Amino acid sequence: MMTTEEHKERTARSYKLLLIFAMISMVMMFAGLTSAMVVSKSRPDWLKDFQMPTAFFISTAIILLCSVTIHLAKKSIKKDDRSATTLFLLATLALGLGFIYFQFEGFAQLFQNHLYPVGGSGSITISFLYVLVYVHMAHLAGGIISLLIIIYNHFKQKYNSSQFLGIELGAMYWHFLDFLWIYLFLFLCFFK
Repeated sequence: MMTTEEHKERTARSYKLLLIFAMISMVMMFAGLTSAMVVSKSRPDWLKDFQMPTAFFISTAIILLCSVTIHLAKKSIKKDDRSATTLFLLATLALGLGFIYFQFEGFAQLFQNHLYPVGGSGSITISFLYVLVYVHMAHLAGGIISLLIIIYNHFKQKYNSSQFLGIELGAMYWHFLDFLWIYLFLFLCFFK
């Protein structure tokens, strides 16, 4: 017969494994998209002197801060510091929304520079940029939804120093999103 503690550990391992498999599939998808970008570099409409919008630099700093705040939330709940956990979870949510805002601000800067993904003045470079950013934001939307559920459960007092699996899984996913954006950002900045 399995003890309650063994059951909790087995459940935690199962959830973590499922999340890891989901993250691996996302990595494969983005690897395919960036590989397609590499192949498309030889096209005549490829922009060789493209500069990333400054808003994307700001959003990169913001998503790095998201990883810090979600990590601090996890550390705080392990110490049963509920008020600090609340603060860091809400900060992560605000920063995540700020990241999305600056992504759209980056698109506005592209438009101001007459860089469009489609149409007569469109470019394959900008099309790929849009696809990569929107697909990443779709995954980030999943992160925002999971964070809202975590915050809800936190306010319902479902987490404490011995039960924090939801926050731990959320932190894993946010760190993954951070790593993924850093990869995409560096790829877009330096692949010309």
